[in-house]
Amino acid sequence: MSEGFEIEDLHGVSGRDALLRLNNASARETSLLTPERFDQLIGCARLALVVRPAAALLLAFEQSDCYDGGHFLWFRDRFDKFLYVDRVIVAEEHRRRGMGSLLYAHLLKRAVELGHSRVVCEVNLDPPNPVSDRFHAALGFAEVGRAIIEDGSKTVRYLAANLS
Repeated sequence: MSEGFEIEDLHGVSGRDALLRLNNASARETSLLTPERFDQLIGCARLALVVRPAAALLLAFEQSDCYDGGHFLWFRDRFDKFLYVDRVIVAEEHRRRGMGSLLYAHLLKRAVELGHSRVVCEVNLDPPNPVSDRFHAALGFAEVGRAIIEDGSKTVRYLAANLS
């Protein structure tokens, strides 16, 4: 379903305004970012992937990357080595076309190449995100913890997939 789309490394891409708008349109599931913070995250990310034209993006961090995200730090406190998926966003007009699967296939391949045996992420439990829940379960992710955040207005599930 994702024929004709190619994944590019976002590190060298300039003119990221459309991708920032894509991110901020999904702030409920991820987080609202300023242009400066968006560039900072891309610069620190071990994997920064884009499907053009602004169809989808993925940012992932290794345990040793200079990232200060609270969920990332939760995993860093518990696991020695991992690749943390911070955000995967697919533009609404490109959903249900295999973009998420395309990005995750690339991510999982790169994780193995980088010597990782575990990929981790968090998914909203409240407010619910059933599409993401089904997607991650189909890839073998299992819950390894939970957290209540944002003054009790949000609950997340921490997930991990073992690659070996």
